[in-house]
Amino acid sequence: MYSQILVPVDGSTASISGLHEAIKIAKGQGSKLRLLHIVKAPLLDYGFTAGYSRNDAIATLTECGKSILSKAETIARQEGLAPECVMFESVVGPAADVIIDQAKKWPANLIVMGSHASGGPGRVGSDSAEVLAHAQVPVLFVRAADSAPKSPEYRPMDYAFVA
Repeated sequence: MYSQILVPVDGSTASISGLHEAIKIAKGQGSKLRLLHIVKAPLLDYGFTAGYSRNDAIATLTECGKSILSKAETIARQEGLAPECVMFESVVGPAADVIIDQAKKWPANLIVMGSHASGGPGRVGSDSAEVLAHAQVPVLFVRAADSAPKSPEYRPMDYAFVA
């Protein structure tokens, strides 16, 4: 049983697909959801950013992040769940580091992530690969509905579950 499910959301179709799958699992098992958004603070070259500061960039990204979390929370609440929402700012390092850290500290029993699977069958993005390699709990990747490969040579998997 998965009592605590961590769901990273970035507003993409893939992450929303992951959220919907996490909601199904949470409703079926009475699990708690924690929605996580990571603001990747940019490292700006001040010689080429006249009139635009790092603080402006972070403020804009933070507002976008709040909107993404709010939309994800609304989706979960419409399904009768009351998710926790957290947002972190990361200047260096991959988003995967924050996801793995949150999974340990909360502690999550399952991480559900959307995957664009852009590299073909069995391929995941770099953050997804890092989460998969280093997570100490099962990870469920959910393919976005619009990211299924068009090639007829194989039948695409909708889910990849690694325990």
